[in-house]
Amino acid sequence: MDSDLAEAISAFKEVLERRGVRARFGKAPPELIASLRGKLRLPRRYRDFLAEADPLDVETRTPTERVRLLPSADLEKEQVGFALTEAREIISAPTARGWRPSWVIVGHSALLGDPYFLDTSSPDPEGDCPVYTAMSGTDNWKPRLCASSFALFVRILAVGMEVALGFAEDDVDPDDEQTFRDSFGPRLRQYDPAALKAGHWT
Repeated sequence: MDSDLAEAISAFKEVLERRGVRARFGKAPPELIASLRGKLRLPRRYRDFLAEADPLDVETRTPTERVRLLPSADLEKEQVGFALTEAREIISAPTARGWRPSWVIVGHSALLGDPYFLDTSSPDPEGDCPVYTAMSGTDNWKPRLCASSFALFVRILAVGMEVALGFAEDDVDPDDEQTFRDSFGPRLRQYDPAALKAGHWT
């Protein structure tokens, strides 16, 4: 595992512990990772993440979003109706609503149900790919960038949790939401200006 991903995972685990958010990580079995790689074309960095920090029960908490990451055991079934058919075969072309065969769901918004997904169509030289989200319940899937790579996605989740220290976790006041977004933006710019420009987090 490369240092960027290792540092992002370490920062994420540390802030979860500091916030007192219960989370369980494991290590995905090599044979499962190999199977998922073959079926879903998972990029190297995401496979390394599952091997080192399989998110068995992990959900972030900020005033504006709660991201629940999928454990490796649920990855394949979560793609059914999206990148996989009911027979669990990869779709051959985009669906009528625009979901693409290269989009792999890795988490959900626990508040809205919207998916967070990798776009595996063009892995970068580090064996990583961008993470997007899209609003569910609409006529067409319209992807919005969340992070320029999965390693940056993990880092952004950690930074969001850090910025959220001191904010209420339930019954959040709208003013607190805006204050959080205003504080999160400059920190996000340090790591991923493209994600900041896309506007999902702020």
